[in-house]
This record gives sequence, C-alpha cells and structure tokens, in this order.
Amino acid sequence: MIKNYIFDIDGTLINTIDMYMPAMIEILEKHGYHTDPADVEQKKHDLFGITGMDALKIAGVADDKLRWQMQQEWIKLAYQREDRVTVFDGIPETLTQLSKRPDVQLAIATSKLRDEYDHHFANLFAFAKLFDVVITSNDTDRHKPDPEPVLAALSQMHAAPETAVYVGDTVNDEKAAHAAGVKFASALYGAANPEKIMDGDFLLHQPTDLLNI
Repeated sequence: MIKNYIFDIDGTLINTIDMYMPAMIEILEKHGYHTDPADVEQKKHDLFGITGMDALKIAGVADDKLRWQMQQEWIKLAYQREDRVTVFDGIPETLTQLSKRPDVQLAIATSKLRDEYDHHFANLFAFAKLFDVVITSNDTDRHKPDPEPVLAALSQMHAAPETAVYVGDTVNDEKAAHAAGVKFASALYGAANPEKIMDGDFLLHQPTDLLNI
C-alpha cells in the first residue's frame, strides 16, 4: 500500500520551464555557447529538471569554475522572471487531501538548491508546509538519475521502498525512483517530454489522478 509520497518540484508541482530555460539559453549565448534557433526548444526541454551544473555540462561547459559562475548568473536571471511560474491545477487540493489520510507522509526530492527551495518555493506556496521531509541538491553527493535523493527521502521518512511512490515529470525522475526500489508516477500533465515516461507505474494525466493509485 502506498502511504509515502515523494515529489519532484519543477514540472510536477509548479510549471517553471518558462522561468528557467530561456534564461539558460541567454546565459549560454552570453558565454559563447551558441544554440541554433532550430534547436532551442528541444534543448530547453532536454535540459529541464536536472541540476543546473549538470545541465550546463551537457550543454558543453566543461570547466567546473565557469559552470558554477554561469549557474549563479542563470539563477539570478531566471528569478527575475518569477512571475512566469504557475501552480498546476489541482496540486494544492491533491496535496491537502493526501496529507489528511492516516499514516501518510509527503516529501520532496528536488534538484533545486536549498536556497532556491527556501526563497523561491517554500516562501511562495502555502502548500509547501504540507511536506514532512525536504531533500535538495545540497543534501546529497549524487543527483538524479542516481537514486540517492529518493533514498535520502525514504531514510528521513523511515519508510520502506515498497510503501512509496516518486512523482516526477522526467526520465531521470523515473530512473531515480526505480533504482531506489520505489514506484514511479509519471506527471504527464507537466512533462516537457511526456512520451519518455509513458512506461511509469502510474500515469497521471492530472494531479488528482494521484488520489486513486
């Protein structure tokens, strides 16, 4: 029986692609990493939902020091566009209903930095208080698709993998979930590439579908 629900944030709870990804393309361009206009949309989708450092590395930025500098510039530029963020319809209601069930725990396992989580999620959305456990990229050495963030959440929840589900919108979320031994719920409603997660254990066409798994 599922009673431990672990969530990704971007593309799962809130829609942030229009805040983050155009800013990433601009910062790459600024530092000489050109993206052909025909490839911009695909790159935005392919690099969404992973840590900033990993996204920049995949984009071709090999130098660690430069990547760190570019990540800071990217975050600063992205959060000037915070008004582009929206909550997916049904998320607050779904989380509230889950939180009221006996013995249910809610957790976060996100690629966001802790500072990002605190200032640009927890402070903005009232439903953030419903989460019992929060794992950010600062809390683990390895990141999705590695299972460490999901395993860290399970550990803090004192939960067995077979009682848990990870809710996410990317193939890296799915890989992390299954490597951790938990079920995966595909957030198709927020996925940039939904076709890549159609083999999830549960398919969520809308957030409220989570109430029926």
